[in-house]
Amino acid sequence: MAAVTDLIRTEEDGSLSFGNHLLASKSKKEGFESGGDQYKVKTFREMTKLERNGMFVYESVPGTSVEHFTENENGVSFLVEGEEDAQLTLGLEDDTEYDVKVNGEDAGRVKTNLGGKLSVSVELAGIGEVKVEISK
Repeated sequence: MAAVTDLIRTEEDGSLSFGNHLLASKSKKEGFESGGDQYKVKTFREMTKLERNGMFVYESVPGTSVEHFTENENGVSFLVEGEEDAQLTLGLEDDTEYDVKVNGEDAGRVKTNLGGKLSVSVELAGIGEVKVEISK
């Protein structure tokens, strides 16, 4: 997997790919349409953030590149890559418990706060990409 050079794109399967963890300076793209929604991405080496219709969807510190990001009523799944281990924060349903899997291995159950944010740490340094699956 490589960084998303155009910052955000829709894949053939309808999923989104976004972010570029290799950029030295902040870059953003606003007004990207996919599936009837408007997306905004901000990304660089230190942070990657995605918003849908003005609402928080994803953030990583430091920055990451994300491929095949899919969302449904039960959760999200995606591939993520970065130079360093990263803290991922996702906007999900308020006050809900989710199962977290990283590369197919159970990483436990995590409950979102009243704002619907769920945080998870992923080991990326020297690994390349990992698959993250979060489901109710």
